[in-house]
Amino acid sequence: MKKALYILVPLALIIIIVVRLRHNKDISENRVYHYNKEQAIEVNAVKAKYGSGEYINSFTGHFEPNRETKVSADVQGKVLQVYVEVGSEVKKGNRLALLDDALLKLQLQSVEVQIEGLEADVNRYSALTAADAIQGVKLEKAQLGLKSARIQRATLLEQIDRTVVAAPFDAIVTAKMVEAGAFAAPGVPLFQLTDISSLRFTVNIPENNLGLFHPKEPVKVIAEAYPHIGLAGKVSLVGSKGNFGNIFPLQVLVRNTEGLQIKPGMFGKIQLKGAYNSQQLTIPASAIIGSNIQPQVYLVEGGKARLQNIYITERRNGLAIVRSGLSEGDIVVTNGLINLFEGAHVIIKD
Repeated sequence: MKKALYILVPLALIIIIVVRLRHNKDISENRVYHYNKEQAIEVNAVKAKYGSGEYINSFTGHFEPNRETKVSADVQGKVLQVYVEVGSEVKKGNRLALLDDALLKLQLQSVEVQIEGLEADVNRYSALTAADAIQGVKLEKAQLGLKSARIQRATLLEQIDRTVVAAPFDAIVTAKMVEAGAFAAPGVPLFQLTDISSLRFTVNIPENNLGLFHPKEPVKVIAEAYPHIGLAGKVSLVGSKGNFGNIFPLQVLVRNTEGLQIKPGMFGKIQLKGAYNSQQLTIPASAIIGSNIQPQVYLVEGGKARLQNIYITERRNGLAIVRSGLSEGDIVVTNGLINLFEGAHVIIKD
């Protein structure tokens, strides 16, 4: 009897669990929405048509400094004095720092003494040689020694000049990596100088719009922070190689305002006005699906949706200019694309 209970009780529990799970499955299936592919989908649609009108192409980018460099010392030595701080405005040739030149000046004094003695020897030997009192070789040696000493003096003067670290161009000090008492050496940056009197405005241009820009062509740039200020610029670079999305870099050189209001890192835009003519086929840009590389639209034919590959040249003011893939009068779906699929039954809303 006990053995029978041991078998029947687990079996009964298993049966109860199975029945419960099946019941839950039936409830879940009843609650799940099953889409009827034969049901017509309501959409909005328009006809592709030829049209004309004006448009504005807007391209967003950011400002960068036209010139920026890290300044280091030409000679090594201890830094005696630093003349600038971060944010200081400097002109070309202004002092940034001064290195210890005491040893060089002592060496210069020693060479000056040598030159003085050699000049006296040359004068004395010249007179004695003219009187045939000594051989001319002594005069030649004195003259060569004087030339060598003068070269040493010029070298020391140049080294003393280079103990002054000067600004290579008009700029703002944007970083300072040295303090008085530090040791400077060639190649070790001491300051970062940024020239923002002129700026580079960099934008990324789709290949379809690349033909709108040409090198040295004047353009107007507007900073987002100062929309009332128009900056006159000139195209300095039209990229010759695009990325994987066929996007090309474009750079415009612009002059900053007198108060240097435009800062590197700010955003701006280029706006170009144009027009499209009556020979260009247009559709709403909202009708386009797929990627920029392969745009597609849904056409309505015989009450069904058909996916169509197209090629567009530009997008302008909410419109897309179609080069191929459509004909005038084709009905293109503009809204209700989420549930749409190839061959779906569609109803066009009035």
